[in-house]
Amino acid sequence: MSPAVDVDVAVVGAGVAGLTAAHELRRAGLTVRVFEELPYVGGRMHSFRHEGYVIDEGAEQIPEQGYRATWELLARLGVTDRDVPRIGKAVGVWRAGRAHPGVAEPAALVSGAGLSPRARLDLARLLAWTAVHRTEFDSDRPERTPAGTRTVASFARRYHPDLHDYLLQPVAGCFFGWDTARSAVAPLISLMQAVGPASRWRTYHDGMDLLARRLAEHADVETGAPVHEVVDDGREVRLHGPAGTVTARAAVLAVPAPVAARLHPAAPEDEREFLTACTFTPSFKVSCLLDRPLAPASARPLYALLTPDAEDGLLSGILVDHAKHPGRAPAGKGLLTLMADPRRIPELCGADPRETAARLIRAAARYVPGLPGAVREHFVHGFTHALPEATPEALAHRPRFAARAPRRVEYAGDWLTLCPASEAAVRSGALAASRVLSRLHPSPTAAAARPAAPAPRSDRLETA
Repeated sequence: MSPAVDVDVAVVGAGVAGLTAAHELRRAGLTVRVFEELPYVGGRMHSFRHEGYVIDEGAEQIPEQGYRATWELLARLGVTDRDVPRIGKAVGVWRAGRAHPGVAEPAALVSGAGLSPRARLDLARLLAWTAVHRTEFDSDRPERTPAGTRTVASFARRYHPDLHDYLLQPVAGCFFGWDTARSAVAPLISLMQAVGPASRWRTYHDGMDLLARRLAEHADVETGAPVHEVVDDGREVRLHGPAGTVTARAAVLAVPAPVAARLHPAAPEDEREFLTACTFTPSFKVSCLLDRPLAPASARPLYALLTPDAEDGLLSGILVDHAKHPGRAPAGKGLLTLMADPRRIPELCGADPRETAARLIRAAARYVPGLPGAVREHFVHGFTHALPEATPEALAHRPRFAARAPRRVEYAGDWLTLCPASEAAVRSGALAASRVLSRLHPSPTAAAARPAAPAPRSDRLETA
């Protein structure tokens, strides 16, 4: 490291993307410091503990397929399969007064999973079409697919209306917080292909922040350390914050695109147009700590119940956390997460949190009878920038951003591929590290002290 700077690389943001970047850079022999505004690590994969309950504030599950970079990183950190058990419960959709299990499973062609017989035929058509074009749906390059930049709603018009109303919309609305009239279908199809059936989804046994906590154990992380501006002066990068200025040979902004654009206002044009086009959807959740393990009635035990816009104007879904993993609640107790409909979040955020929570709990009693009387305590939480929204405009600007040469200021986050998934965060962190390493060279002493960084996770990752 040059004596003129404080650290080789400064990383802004201690979510999974930032911590992955720091992990890879540190393994390559560079000195790395992570700055996190919040008092904890994990970002949108943060969990907190309260009286025996483990509450996931953001991400909820991890699939056992399609997440190669994540599983490789977990193995390196010593996380075993036992630490990431299979959920083993169904995802259902509410229609005509009852829950229909089997969403996101091949058996939906037979069981229906809320789809009418005619819609099942169109689902078979959709699955056949995506199978033919499977290799063309590249999650690293979502703009290069047969679906083009069409939105979910416009793409769905070629099929029976049920496919939009009782499959694509509830999945996009609950898990992504997307408005199907605004968000592009290509990333949705790519992700659904990658993650496989819901019956094979998993969760971290001790909270969804397990990966972030493991990464942070071996990193230099400063929590409660906001950064207000990042300046590239042509020789080094300066990070300005309340505690003063930190200088670095390079920086990685592992924050949502709108935040990155604010922190780095002098970003080059080929970056700014994509940063500006990358919008995010907010999230609003109410975690209900129950005195008994209630859940929606269903022919099969449910982990999640999707409540489509066609059926509910306030909720987008209910997650049964104690069914996701028994360790999420004390023995004999229950834990439910109520997800607000994305269309109502601006209104809900402007109201009194207690009144808003009460509204969502009353609305959820339609699906979980007896819920209001079973709630012993609740927590309201959400993120202003919860999930990247893959708009056609963002897709159009992404190729130029991806083709830019490595620079002193790099970026990491799932928004780089417009894919709202922790795998995209991990891959983006590894890519940011490889781009930084293409410009910097560790000192011989530091390099000898640590193993070399691995190659990027996939040969499909874009590099300059």
